[in-house]
Amino acid sequence: MASVWAMVHAERTALIEDLERLDQEQWREQSLCEGWTVHDVVAHLVDTARTTRLGFVTGLVRARFDFDRQNARGVERARGAGPSETLQRLRDAAPRTSTPPAPLDSRLVEEIVHGEDIRRPLGITRLYPQEAVVRAIRLQTRTPASFGGAKELVTRVRLTATDVDLAIGAGPDVEGPALSLLLAVAGRRAAVDDLSGPGVATLAAGA
Repeated sequence: MASVWAMVHAERTALIEDLERLDQEQWREQSLCEGWTVHDVVAHLVDTARTTRLGFVTGLVRARFDFDRQNARGVERARGAGPSETLQRLRDAAPRTSTPPAPLDSRLVEEIVHGEDIRRPLGITRLYPQEAVVRAIRLQTRTPASFGGAKELVTRVRLTATDVDLAIGAGPDVEGPALSLLLAVAGRRAAVDDLSGPGVATLAAGA
């Protein structure tokens, strides 16, 4: 558990360092999350870093069990008056070890996928630790689609990483970098172009 939190905190620190170099226009850039700017995604990360198990359940009830509504309210709550204030809130929340009622590796999915939601549109690259990416993929492919995962998808395709020893699923092959596989099974269509193999069309339809 301690090693997972160390990886989560490392990702938060790396993202903060990238965000410190952005100008105002970049904060307004559309992220890979449909309808969310870079600023919105950062606010979401502040909100999730602050979230406790009880707070998550309470918020979900207040949102009438609508995850999208709950996330939107979280962004509104955590977003500062401007980028500098939101970034400071992320700095303050970064060392936390609170989490919603989900497997701890979900924090890696959160940090890596949303990190790329921000970085890719801005042309920023990061070399993520392979262990963190692999753990995130394994959790994402064990999680049902109803909870934002890809468990059902990997009954129809086989994911094979070209940069790390990882193969998951059954069906036509989809090959590519582990990070791109993670983004694709997290619903980011922008990563599909990084992949190859006879299963890409099936994967793209589910992304």
